[in-house]
Amino acid sequence: MFQIRKQIKRLYLSSVLGNLSLTGAWVSLLAARGYSLMEIGIAETVFHITSLAFELPSGVFADVFGKKKMLIVSSVMRIIGSLFMIVSCNLPMVCASIAFQALSYNFASGSDDALAYDSLKLAGEERYFEKYASNQLILYRLCGGISTLCAGLALFIGHRLAYSVDVLLSVLQIRVLASLREAGGRTDGRSTGGILHELADCFCGSFTFLKDARRAIGLMFCNSLVGATDTLLLFFLQAKLPMASMPNWALGMALLFMELGGILGSRLILKCGGFRYRWVFFFMALLVSAGVCLEHSGSYLVMTAGGFLAALGDDALQVRTNTVLQDMFPSEQRATLISVESFTFSVIMVVLSPLAGVLFSRW
Repeated sequence: MFQIRKQIKRLYLSSVLGNLSLTGAWVSLLAARGYSLMEIGIAETVFHITSLAFELPSGVFADVFGKKKMLIVSSVMRIIGSLFMIVSCNLPMVCASIAFQALSYNFASGSDDALAYDSLKLAGEERYFEKYASNQLILYRLCGGISTLCAGLALFIGHRLAYSVDVLLSVLQIRVLASLREAGGRTDGRSTGGILHELADCFCGSFTFLKDARRAIGLMFCNSLVGATDTLLLFFLQAKLPMASMPNWALGMALLFMELGGILGSRLILKCGGFRYRWVFFFMALLVSAGVCLEHSGSYLVMTAGGFLAALGDDALQVRTNTVLQDMFPSEQRATLISVESFTFSVIMVVLSPLAGVLFSRW
């Protein structure tokens, strides 16, 4: 019998190891090394250009070769990215590191949720996916908050030692991932052709689904737009809060407080099962917009409150959108279709990142 509880617990543990890091406030680390906000914005753009190029192929690989294998590849990419950052001495090397970090994100983004949903479906427990998605976002925000709380420690010990810790965490994550069981997709012995045929069939099947699923495309775009806005806000607040005279000792706690907004949003949405999606989107997008407006207040306390509200709205909307989309996606293309949403997010980020960098640099 499929041991769903053990599978889900291992996915949670993998998420913790994958998101826990001493380099969570990497913007601050780069700024401390003398890189300007414009250069940091370029590095962020490299991240999303890489995502644009590899997001869809990584999802196809997960559906054809196995989601578990691609999660392991994701950890390997993170290790390579960390090693590049350890030896980096200029912007091109930093961008190379960021590119591998993007690949790590690519190979994990469609695989973890797809493996979780198919595992729950195999056990007849797919109705619990919304709770799983909520818990994963809570772990993501909590680990992100702890990581940014360690910003002072990372600055003290230096970026090389901080990224070395990331390498160790990735090695531990690979050990956990190796114990997972594959579920769903095309890895159950139903292959009808060669590898290239399987890849092409999966890719074409995914876009055939999207061609007839305009609602799914609309959900992806709306969720990605809100998510990109929140991501950029929290991203630049790492550098803007000190500029607003926030004491250095308070920066980590402020960043952790903003992450707690996402945790609250992930929990609150579970209590709003009776609300239609359009109303959820309206209210959560309103919260994110309010966070952006508060960023221009000039007060680091008000700016922190804005980040909290934006994270709350973003994560609440993300949990609801993930649940709605998973119920729509066919198992054979699930990872690929999740990657399409990530692809949409990257397209929006490539456009908005440099614009946001210029805007925040001039404030």
